[in-house]
Amino acid sequence: MPRYKNINGVKIQYTPEEETARDIEEKAWADGAKDRKLTQIKDIRLRKLQETDYMANSDYTMPDDVKTWRQAMRDIPANYTTESQYDELLATDKNGNYTHSVWSK
Repeated sequence: MPRYKNINGVKIQYTPEEETARDIEEKAWADGAKDRKLTQIKDIRLRKLQETDYMANSDYTMPDDVKTWRQAMRDIPANYTTESQYDELLATDKNGNYTHSVWSK
């Protein structure tokens, strides 16, 4: 199916060279999906860990459940390695809250 671009309100069909270039761009974007998801997961993990960083101070005794949870956060890249697992980690409810249990303290 031919693709079109819009130039100054005029619909113009892509040239064969533009079609090829666009196919390459779309493949590169699709191939990078897993890496983008992992980056997003690592960003979420970092924010979650920062919420409890104060507990790592020497004048505070970190509860065992928090130690276990923080270790689970650090283990995410080793324990979740497929794109479908990334999708599970990134799943949200209707309010935008992450639903995977790993995010809960």
